[in-house]
Amino acid sequence: MSAPASAQPLILISNDDGITAPGIAMLVRVMRRVGEVVVVAPNSPQSGMGHAITIGKPLRLDPSPIFEGIEAYECSGTPADCVKLAKHHVLKDRRPDLVVSGINHGSNSAVNVLYSGTMSAAIEAAIEGLPAIGFSLCDYGHNADFSHVEEWVERLSRQALAHGIPAGTALNVNIPRKSDQPIAGALLCRQARAKWEEEFDLRLDPYKRPYYWLIGSFVNQDPGQDTDEYALANNYISIVPCQYDLTSHPGLQQMQQRWELSAPGSATPTPPLPLSAPGSATPAPGESADGLG
Repeated sequence: MSAPASAQPLILISNDDGITAPGIAMLVRVMRRVGEVVVVAPNSPQSGMGHAITIGKPLRLDPSPIFEGIEAYECSGTPADCVKLAKHHVLKDRRPDLVVSGINHGSNSAVNVLYSGTMSAAIEAAIEGLPAIGFSLCDYGHNADFSHVEEWVERLSRQALAHGIPAGTALNVNIPRKSDQPIAGALLCRQARAKWEEEFDLRLDPYKRPYYWLIGSFVNQDPGQDTDEYALANNYISIVPCQYDLTSHPGLQQMQQRWELSAPGSATPTPPLPLSAPGSATPAPGESADGLG
């Protein structure tokens, strides 16, 4: 016997591939077993939009009958716009227990997280103080096989509801594409130091006017076995906790010690020392807690 609707967790779903993408249909199918679902997703593909928001032109939000029995809306804006409108307009005084984005068609591992519209929806939720997960399948095909994904998406979402996600954190979950081997498991990872080596292919349009087409290859130069790229290469699901605070704290400490930033002729300000744990030694002036000096 199912629980009353009022006792079910409220789950907000968005994505970047658009409301008609197969990946979001799979996510809706899974999440309706977990709780009450509301969908606010773009009305067209928004891949690679990063954390863009719409400024200076109107946003459209229209009800959609695409998912039977599910309250759903299609939005003319970006994935981040979708989450903002969902929180402040669609749900109003109702607070989602979980925000899930995806399932993206293609990997969002390593540096891809910065370009990802899928993860921008999840990170926007984290900014709003909501627990969030971005799900991606490492298969870029529109007709990608999601059959091995369903069990894991439900399992990880239920764990997030049961155990929580750290404040200000969105989980970047990448799932290997379907193969002859079952998924080996899931690993908590750090983001690999991997990037796109890009080229711009110069081409001519029918009027002989030049234009450029971005091409390139993805290169992983990180030998670590604790990274998302390592996990995916070995048929594990990678889970990377992401934060929207991009401050490099080791870099901040190093620059505080080495850079001269006082106005000409004024005294050099003393940089603040790192806080030490109770009972531990305070680093001497000029010596940082992490060994940068």
